[in-house]
Amino acid sequence: MLVFMRERVLPAEAEYLDHRRTAGPEDHTVPPVVEALKKQARAEGLWNLFLPAESGLTQLEYAPIAELSGWSLDLAPEAINCAAPDTGNMELLHLLGTDGQQREWLRPLLDGEIRSAFAMTEPEVASSDATNIATRIERDGDEYVINGRKWWTSGALDPRCAVLIVMGKTDPSAPPHRQQTMVLVPRDTPGVTVVRDLPVFGHHDQHGHAEVHFADVRVPVANVIGEEGGGFAAAQARLGPGRIHHCMRALGAAERALAMLVARASSRVAFGGPLSDQGVVRQQIAESRLEIEQARLLCHHACQVIDTAGNRAARDLVAMAKVAVPRAAGRVIDRAIQVHGGAGITDVTPLAAMYGWHRAMRLFDGPDEVHLRSIAKAELRRTPVLPVQ
Repeated sequence: MLVFMRERVLPAEAEYLDHRRTAGPEDHTVPPVVEALKKQARAEGLWNLFLPAESGLTQLEYAPIAELSGWSLDLAPEAINCAAPDTGNMELLHLLGTDGQQREWLRPLLDGEIRSAFAMTEPEVASSDATNIATRIERDGDEYVINGRKWWTSGALDPRCAVLIVMGKTDPSAPPHRQQTMVLVPRDTPGVTVVRDLPVFGHHDQHGHAEVHFADVRVPVANVIGEEGGGFAAAQARLGPGRIHHCMRALGAAERALAMLVARASSRVAFGGPLSDQGVVRQQIAESRLEIEQARLLCHHACQVIDTAGNRAARDLVAMAKVAVPRAAGRVIDRAIQVHGGAGITDVTPLAAMYGWHRAMRLFDGPDEVHLRSIAKAELRRTPVLPVQ
């Protein structure tokens, strides 16, 4: 993976960016270099490494691979078919999909032939509490009828997006965690309207973060994932591995930012010597290394518990990593921006885009505050090892 990153991915970044700039910020066509990298990665066996059933890797074994892919977030995860939201959707289909659903959707996703989107977040409710979901999924004979409005439906603007996984309420009178259901909705189903792309700090992602309206959208009842009323549990099953994978990649971004910080500090001369001679810059370098190592240990600890005891046992550790790792990455990237001066806040370097994504990471897949709440609840339930005086 290291050789692939060094010899294939990083040199391809310029071609990718040239295509995006020429096409325009709101154009979502796929730069040709992406498909070329996918072919190369698959030929080298770097394919679907996120899914143990496909790769044979544990989460802890996958962690350093995902971290390396985080050095080039636009290119590397997709090149090895380990990019969100497809990874989470594939995990969900692998775990809960019927044989028919797996043939129709999982196999093409695993082969990198199509892409997908995940539609859960809504603009009019606090979606950090998934029981708030307002989109209705009502049964009408052998069909479900979907009405609602979603946003941050990442991937829906990519021309290869063929299917959306949509979460909505099937039974508002049921207990709060049994009201929701997930269904598969082909992208071209009548009534599905992609309204607009949502930029992150002014940057439009190639795959898009879409606002999507569903107006009397009809799909077969056979498109339900798992069971009716099982949407909340399915969401937790999907988001758990997804969160730790985001953390793995964030460590790679932090490592790249630190490498850039060190290179800039060593080569940039001010006040009679390189910036690295300045005590304040040396402290920034040291603090960055400390924070990356601490964050990596927490991430790897969570992976080890997932591997040995399962996702549920690792829930609190994943929540801790989801808070700690993006915070650490954001601080390291911010220091690198500062040392780069004006260049750090432009697109001359990848730092500004990296900062935007990792700041957003403190919101998607659950905001920091929700994870902190669950961490605190777990701590309050914990029995002290020693008596409290």
